Amino acid sequence: MLVVLIGYMGSGKSTIGKELATVLNYSFLDLDDYISHKENSSIPELFKTKGEIYFRKKETHYLKEVISTHDNTIVALGGGTPCYGNNLNVLLKNENVITCFLKLSIPLLSKRLFKEREKRPLISHLKTEEDLLEFIGKHIFERVQYYNQADYTIVTDNKSKQEIIEDILMRLI
Repeated sequence: MLVVLIGYMGSGKSTIGKELATVLNYSFLDLDDYISHKENSSIPELFKTKGEIYFRKKETHYLKEVISTHDNTIVALGGGTPCYGNNLNVLLKNENVITCFLKLSIPLLSKRLFKEREKRPLISHLKTEEDLLEFIGKHIFERVQYYNQADYTIVTDNKSKQEIIEDILMRLI
């Protein structure tokens, strides 16, 4: 089985995914790291040199590769992965995949992401917390229709990592 964590950037997919993998004795795979390794380039560099369309095509290719070659793995997707191409259908139609949407409120996302915006190509140009808050609000409005199709939604506001992991485990049982 693959447990695929989806949600907006900064929602904790990688952090929670690593700990969940330890609890379940599964492997952990961050799709962005996997793409970076396969392409021998960072995600920001791929966006900069080859563009978002190239990145999204490769993202779909590697998502399908991961699903077909891995088992007993927690997979953290990039925030946009389920929103492009046929990626969400690939996940939802696969009997070996369970999707969990890690849902964090916009104000908490904004606070968390403001500190690390330089490392994130989609928000690196935003200079104030107000601009970031507005951007995230609009972006989530566009993406939430995809995130809400996950098998499970885990609200993470004001919860510890342990509480979030317990919420996920309760749904997997």
